[in-house]
Formats: sequence, structure tokens, C-alpha cells
Amino acid sequence: MARPITATIITLNEEQNVEAVVASALRVCDEVIVVDSCSTDRTVELAEKAGARVLVQPYLGDGPQKNYGVPFAKNDWIFSIDADERFEDEAVAAIMALDLEKAPFDSYAVRRKTFIGDKWIKTWYPDYVTRLYDRRKCAYTNVIGHASVVGGRNKKLRADLLHYSYADLRDLIKRIDKFAARGAKQLLEKGGMIGVFAPVAHGFGRFFKQLVLRRGYVDGFYGLTVAVVSGFGAYMKYALALEQQRSTKNR
Repeated sequence: MARPITATIITLNEEQNVEAVVASALRVCDEVIVVDSCSTDRTVELAEKAGARVLVQPYLGDGPQKNYGVPFAKNDWIFSIDADERFEDEAVAAIMALDLEKAPFDSYAVRRKTFIGDKWIKTWYPDYVTRLYDRRKCAYTNVIGHASVVGGRNKKLRADLLHYSYADLRDLIKRIDKFAARGAKQLLEKGGMIGVFAPVAHGFGRFFKQLVLRRGYVDGFYGLTVAVVSGFGAYMKYALALEQQRSTKNR
């Protein structure tokens, strides 16, 4: 029997994922709220068919969007799950075993197993993320970029989410390009000068960290590829920021 927990899911054109994630969430939660950013595919229709309540809200940024559905929840305990994530059986058991009425903690973190296609990238594990929280004491940070749950006392659970983040290597490369552009913008907003060697230094540093320090080599071909792509992403983040910095200076 599902627990008195409301699952919140933010979506945009997730017709390939939404039925599966709602079904997964209903294994644990007795309510599912989907906050949709005006999808143009069948996301809303399929989410409602799967048993979710859908709220349509133009995208506000990661933190504000994830907070948007919380006041509409019937429960105080919230589990925020992404459309490309699923509960592993052990995670279901771990959460079902929690006594949330007498919980000594205000939020709980779970581990994520991230995949490229059907390949689990072990060097990205455990990748703890806080997802289960008491809305009376915790909330997502109100930031446009990647947000996290803050507030209260936190505990790490021995529970895994399966994170099907990348369809294949091409999808990884496309995503890295987007992250590099976003990261460059954030660097410029922080201010300060970016040196000419910063792209190379950060690019090589990220490659070395991913392949050697994080033991990416244990994932073989995929581990090497992830290290190369991660290094390139770090290089481009600083290269794009440096390009914009020079362009602004020469005006």
C-alpha cells in the first residue's frame, strides 16, 4: 500500500517517459502531481491517464518549477522525481519502511544509478540527491539553474533511483553542449577575469578527475568516453566565457 507521500514531477514533452515514471511513483506515493511546462506532445494526456494530477505552468526555472506543485499536494511529505527516473525495488522497500509521522529527520537523500542507454556508469555512483522531504521544513532552492532541497535535518538512505538520463552517447554530447553554455553564463555573472589558459587547465583537470580520480577506467570504453566528453565540456565552458569576455572588452 502506498504511503502518504505526494510525488511531484516536472515535465516538458516527456511522452516517452511520463507513463512509466507515474507508475513507478505510485508504487510508493498515494498522490502524483505533474507540473507540465506547456508540452506540445501527449505528455499531459498520458500523465492523467496514468493516474497523475496535472498542473500546467510555463517554465519558471528548476527550483521554482519544482516548488510550484507543492502547495497543491494533499500530503506534507513530498518526493520529487524526474521524468527519466524510476524506483528500484529496494528503494520502494526502504521508503515504505520509514515512519514519517515520527521521523527524526526532515529530508532523505537517495542514490542514483545513471545510465547511458543500458550501460550503468558506475563512476557517477552513488550521486546522492535529496528528494524526500517534509514541505513544512524544507523546499527547493529558488534558483533558475540546478536546484537542491535545503532545510532541516537530512539522512542518506540505502535506496537507489534508476536514472535513464542519456539515450546514447550522442545524447550525452548534446547535453554537454547545453551545460557548457549555461556554465559559461554563470561564470560571467560571477565576475572576475578568465585567463587564456583556463579552458585547457579546467578541461584537462576534469578529464583527469573523471578518468583517474573517479576511476572512470573501470567502465572501459564508456568510462573513457565520459571522461573525454566531460573534459571537453569543461574546456568549452571556459572557452565560451573567455570568448564573451573578450567580445565585451573590445566593444
